[in-house]
Amino acid sequence: MSNSSWFFLTGGGSQVLVILIVVGIIALIVLSVLYNLYVSVVRNKNTALEALSGIDVQLRKRYDLIPNMLTIAKKFMEHETEIFQKITELRSQAMKASLGSKSKFEAEAQLDTQLKALMVNVENYPTLKSDATMVQAMKTYEEVEENISSARRFYNSALTQLRNSIQIFPGSLFRGCAGEVANYSYFETDAASKQPVNASQFL
Repeated sequence: MSNSSWFFLTGGGSQVLVILIVVGIIALIVLSVLYNLYVSVVRNKNTALEALSGIDVQLRKRYDLIPNMLTIAKKFMEHETEIFQKITELRSQAMKASLGSKSKFEAEAQLDTQLKALMVNVENYPTLKSDATMVQAMKTYEEVEENISSARRFYNSALTQLRNSIQIFPGSLFRGCAGEVANYSYFETDAASKQPVNASQFL
């Protein structure tokens, strides 16, 4: 009888089999955990991209609305050239900047501040304020701003979730799966826009 046969007959073979089964189960568990982490990172990345796309849609609506608002306002606010110029310049900067970049969101935040100042300024011109086209433009503007605010919250939350999922081991193993999305900037509001607009500046 060979040594190998004697080994299995004495029970050694069953011990090896048990060890192999245990090792196999552990390997399956590890692979399952790693796969779930990979899927989670990819899902979070796609969610962040989806949220960013939603922001882009709303910002484009604002870009399209601004020229119409300024055209109407200029008919009644002939001496307010400075704010018109600022808004036009910031709109141009925001449109040229890359989506998700810090410069993009900074320009958007400053543009938001100037647009709010314009809305306050409109209050000083009763004829403009009551103009039907301006009333409709302001209503559309308010709707767009609400949508931008909602999209911003969704995007910032999605980006935070993505970053959290790749900062802690073993999720950090899949950092590369997040690509450049993980380096995108948060869409924060301008510090000035967080404060109520000082209407006395325009009175």
